[in-house]
Amino acid sequence: MLVLSRKKNESIVINNDITIVVVEIRGDKVRLGVEAPREVPVHRREVYDAIQRSQEADDASNNANSATQD
Repeated sequence: MLVLSRKKNESIVINNDITIVVVEIRGDKVRLGVEAPREVPVHRREVYDAIQRSQEADDASNNANSATQD
């Protein structure tokens, strides 16, 4: 993992087309802005994990349905 120090209004660039900006620092919370192309999904980690679990459940359900139809 790369660890960087940034101050308010400073940013990092990922792969030439994704920019992460430190918008605000308040106590132990940091607000980040993400600029990315529309086709690049950007989620908080807990949302991403929920999406992955939902997709895995859908895949398992589809596989079970396929097996019963054969």
